[in-house]
Amino acid sequence: MPSPVNGLLIDKTSRILYPRFMHNFSLLQRQVIESPLNIRLFVSGRAGTGKTTVGVERMRYLLAQGVPADTILMLTPQRTMQEPYLELLYSPERQAGGEVTSATIGALAQRLCDLFWPIAAEAAGFKNPDQPPVFLTLETAQYYMAHLVRPLLDQGYFQSLTIDRNRLYSQVLDNLNKAAVVGFPYTEIGSRMDAAWFGDPVQRRIYQDAQDCATLFREYCLEHNLLDFSLQHEIFTNILWPQAPVQDYLKRTYRHLIYDNVEEDGARSHDLMHEWLADFDSALLIYDNDAGYRYFLGGDAVTGYALSEYCDERVEFTESFVSTENVIRLSDQLVSAITHHEPESTNPSEAMEFILARYYPEMLDKIVERIRSLIEDNGIPPSEIVVLAPFLSDALRFSITNRLEQAGVPWRSHRPSRSLRDEPASKTLLTLSALAHPQWDAQPSKFDMTHALMFALDTDLIRAQLLTEVVYRQRDLRLSPFEEIKPEMQERITYLLGEKYTTLRNWLNDYREAAQQPFDYFLRKLFGEVLSQPGYGFHHNMDSVRIAASLIESIKKFRNALDIANQAGFDLGREYITMLEDGVIAAQYLESWRSENKETVLITPAHTFLMMNRPATIQFWLDPGSSGWVQRLLQPLTQPYVLSRHWEEGRMWMDTDEVNAETESLARLTSGLLSRCREKIFLALADLSETGFEQRGSLLRAFQKVMQYQENE
Repeated sequence: MPSPVNGLLIDKTSRILYPRFMHNFSLLQRQVIESPLNIRLFVSGRAGTGKTTVGVERMRYLLAQGVPADTILMLTPQRTMQEPYLELLYSPERQAGGEVTSATIGALAQRLCDLFWPIAAEAAGFKNPDQPPVFLTLETAQYYMAHLVRPLLDQGYFQSLTIDRNRLYSQVLDNLNKAAVVGFPYTEIGSRMDAAWFGDPVQRRIYQDAQDCATLFREYCLEHNLLDFSLQHEIFTNILWPQAPVQDYLKRTYRHLIYDNVEEDGARSHDLMHEWLADFDSALLIYDNDAGYRYFLGGDAVTGYALSEYCDERVEFTESFVSTENVIRLSDQLVSAITHHEPESTNPSEAMEFILARYYPEMLDKIVERIRSLIEDNGIPPSEIVVLAPFLSDALRFSITNRLEQAGVPWRSHRPSRSLRDEPASKTLLTLSALAHPQWDAQPSKFDMTHALMFALDTDLIRAQLLTEVVYRQRDLRLSPFEEIKPEMQERITYLLGEKYTTLRNWLNDYREAAQQPFDYFLRKLFGEVLSQPGYGFHHNMDSVRIAASLIESIKKFRNALDIANQAGFDLGREYITMLEDGVIAAQYLESWRSENKETVLITPAHTFLMMNRPATIQFWLDPGSSGWVQRLLQPLTQPYVLSRHWEEGRMWMDTDEVNAETESLARLTSGLLSRCREKIFLALADLSETGFEQRGSLLRAFQKVMQYQENE
């Protein structure tokens, strides 16, 4: 029997700690956590019913029972979903020894491609199988895609299409990824979308152009040993997995499986897991009944649920540990209203309240005042409040965060789709980098220089603009000494600011005269020696520190992935700047999902909040009348529903299909948000939206139906 130590139980053989107070869990949860080590379980339920908690405790239990850590495989569809498990694995409770493998199917594919490269290279048709592979990130894949597609655009490809180039590149890559995760040949991308198209014939030419670009990219990858996500996935599932040595390696290495958020993974991953499942000693598969938010990335909830047929037992969690009865009732009523069904209960719910205003700025004022009141008068921690919108534009983010700062409310925002080039912190670093590297022939404008000095020197806009006008020479990238400024201007700028400016200027000049370093090394040096020091802009701004870390990691991966970096005349820094100017988005970094200060109000798009998989006591929903809650983003080069396993080949995508898809998506979104709400939602509605139009969206109409249900009761 384990011995109690400080409220925990410690197994003397494994030296692994696990909770002493198991009565904190329901009977059903305890049964799953302590199930035998030779059983495969499929656990399903809505968000908030304790499924991931059970997954974490099951891992703790396995370790406590003496299961070697390196025989446990923990899978999620996305790295950010692993945070609860990693908190356990990185906690002081853990003792020295093996490590649990935490991965996605994509990460597992990359490891296997690297480990069994001689087998993979020849079978996949790489031109240089004797050379090592180069694994591409999202950024570097878009870089190569841009390198190949730019000449085609000059030849007239996508001539009838008006779209940002970065979106064009990403959608072509997205098509390749969908082919891999769904499990059909990438050569069928264009024909599948063409067969389902009903409309302007010009669109058919666009689909053919997209197919040509995908084919050209794949051929280039095979010629240069480049592996993007789609190629890694295809090699793993189609070439390596059927090989006996590969299966033998995986089955001997991993004996226990924990697979969370099964519904968000692709059909081909589920196929592989179906074949692999019987070889695990134990398995715990966790499925969210109302989820499937990654369908636009190829996630398949249907094939995910089908895995339950290959498990020994199915367990469904129905008790919510998050939402109150009022919130659950509101969720049921709202989903019924969206799907045009009569609700089972029409009892009024106190979980909903409107914030009404005539104009949008007035609405934001009322939101911030209510947030301040909830924190100060009701004692709700800032971390238990989230502000959600269908899209979080720069204007909306600035407007609400500026008001929160004036009210003294701590905040943080998270937009993973935002490009690094749009962040003030990264703009500052890139502007200063251009000054330090005149050979790039990148001449920052006075506007960019003003904002860089304002951010780097932690000063106001007026002084930064005065300083820029006096010292910056755009033509030769020269910064004049502060001592050469007229005394009266020095006093206006202040000598304290002049001292910080002089330190930065001298550092940049010294670097220009020294031997050049790799771009990411330069940024680390600049950040560590100047910008992170007391008095400078990055010293106290943790959000900017996170952005700087993401930028440096992005450049590092860019440098490692480019095999042409050693060619004569190639300057990685200049090439990276060009890539950002093209709008290439930064790859997803875990730092962007973390925060040094979580005791803050979170402002984020609704879908992003769902993927963070965390509850909140209070949710503010902005613009419920906006069509953005319902409509899919315009993606003229791809179609997630047609490029899925469940679309009937040759069938056309009609308006009714679009309406049905929007209805299903909205029901799934609202149900997911309310499952992560403890007490109440505030619906913030202005007569005129952010863009100045009246709001009449489907979500608002659904709420009006809910109110009618309650009035009729």
